[in-house]
Parts: sequence; C-alpha cells; structure tokens
Amino acid sequence: MAGHSKWAKIKRQKAGNDAKRGAEFTKLGNAIAVAAKGGGDPDMNFALRLAIDKAKAANMPNANIEKSIKRGTGELGGDVIEEYTFEGYGPGGIGIIVEAASDNRNRTTTEVRTAFSKNGGNMAESGAVAFQFTRKGVIRVKASGEEALLQVIDAGAEDAAEEDGELVVYTDMKELGNVRDALKRDGLEVLEADLQYVPNDVMNVSDPGVAKKIIKIMDALDDLDDITNTYSNFDIDEAAIG
Repeated sequence: MAGHSKWAKIKRQKAGNDAKRGAEFTKLGNAIAVAAKGGGDPDMNFALRLAIDKAKAANMPNANIEKSIKRGTGELGGDVIEEYTFEGYGPGGIGIIVEAASDNRNRTTTEVRTAFSKNGGNMAESGAVAFQFTRKGVIRVKASGEEALLQVIDAGAEDAAEEDGELVVYTDMKELGNVRDALKRDGLEVLEADLQYVPNDVMNVSDPGVAKKIIKIMDALDDLDDITNTYSNFDIDEAAIG
C-alpha cells in the first residue's frame, strides 16, 4: 500500500500491556450490536461475522456476544446503538478518523471534540480528512517470507507487507471475506480480519515531542467508551516513541 500507519501496531502493543478488558468488551459489544442491525445471523451478515470473530479473538464470553447481538436486533429493547464517524487533525497536522458506536450522539460528539481540543487537535467537517484514506480489507496473518507473500497474492490480495514476523494483507473491501477464507483454506493462520481506513500516504514524524503529543491524543480518543476504532496517517520512528 502507499502508506501503512504505525498506530495499528502501537494499539496492539498497548492492548497486550493494558488491563482494560472490561472497556474492551464494551467497545466490542457495541460494534457487534451495530453490525447485528443488519441481521442477527452471522452466516448471512458478514459484518456481524467479522465483529464476532474480533470479539472471540479478545476472549469475550459467548454470553456477552449473544447479548450484544440481541441488543442490536432489538430483542432486548432499550436505546438503539448507532454508528458514527468523526474526522479531525492532530499534532503535526496528522489526519485522524474516529469510528464510534453510541446510543447518544450528542454525548459522544462532545467527548470526541473535548479529546481533540485538550490534546492539540481539532475536529473537521465530514470529508475533510477521509479523502486521505481508502477503505480496505486488512488481514493479519501469522506468516512471513516470500512463499507466504505469494500465497496471499494468489488468494486475491491487492498487496501485503511483512511486519514483525506477520503479514499485513490488504484487499478490496468487497473481497475481504473471500481472501480471508482462501487464506484459511491454504492453511495460513489468520489473526485478524477487518475493514479499516488505510492512509493513502503517511506523514513521517521524527520529533520526539510531536510524537508524544500524537500518542497522547490517539490514546485519549481510543480510551473513550463509545469509540470502536481510531485511524491515523502518521509514521513514527521507534526511537521517537521511546
């Protein structure tokens, strides 16, 4: 791909270090509820299947998953969870896209705007940032080497990059399910498969001070209960992160 943001990698590292299981389950549950609005059968609703797979990978209990599905289909009543997308700029002019699932848009908008303004950023109008990204299927595969790269391309992937002993595989958003299933049939271990906003180009950040501010604003957004995903187009040297 033209650009691969380092934020996805940093989030995975933090998830392994932070004891925030309850908050994580809340986010995953909200994502399942939103997806389930399109139908409660994961065999007929690919978005729901992706959300469930992600929840299971995080060891979310089946009871929680079932409850989230029923909440999304309306079987439990209560407030309706809706999906929202926010855009903005962070320190150094980086672009940020925030996905949320919430039963109260006003509350969520206020929280997101506050996280931006208190951490050196500002929200932007819809479309002001999104044009810098492309919606893609992204698959993480536990594999490396030229042979594995050829396998993922043969499976229908558009591109792939090796990262820390894994392959990050990019697909057309409509082909995500087909490529994921083909990789599994080929015996490759799929760690994660999701639709993401992939930056068309990355902004290289070498100043440690700016790097710290970027991580701070991304953390502030990611820590909000209603936020399900955060994306950005920065790339930081490991030395700058500390």
